[in-house]
Amino acid sequence: MSGPEERLAELGLSVPEVAKPVAVYVPAVRTGNYVFTSGQLPMRSGELMLTGKVGGEVSPEEAVECAEQCALNAIAAVKAQIGDLAKVRRVVKVVAFVASTPDFTGQPQVANGASELFGKVFGDAGVHARSAVGVPVLPLDAPVEVEIMVEVGD
Repeated sequence: MSGPEERLAELGLSVPEVAKPVAVYVPAVRTGNYVFTSGQLPMRSGELMLTGKVGGEVSPEEAVECAEQCALNAIAAVKAQIGDLAKVRRVVKVVAFVASTPDFTGQPQVANGASELFGKVFGDAGVHARSAVGVPVLPLDAPVEVEIMVEVGD
């Protein structure tokens, strides 16, 4: 049976470098058997993939890709705390923020970009509770931000 990083490789993906915070906070914190990530933006190679509002300058399809990148960045933040992604027992909660135009109502479908990746990478342990929230603006004019809480073991 393959582990999370092998499943990422099968998808043509890898754990990126932990994204640098854009303000005064850390990417993730572990307390007991839980890791909480800060909101992760769709940063790739140190730059935002896209800027703007979903339903405006950013298409729903592009936003799904951004949500997937946010999820990859959250996975990187978790790995930095625990060392080995095989220690993830469960992705407990995912919160996706979608900067969108007032008439856009597809936030759940955008958040699926993150949710589906967690399922592919962690299998049954990737099934989680979730909120998908439409907001007027996100840091750096990012279209999507994702934070997660995971349960870990030794």
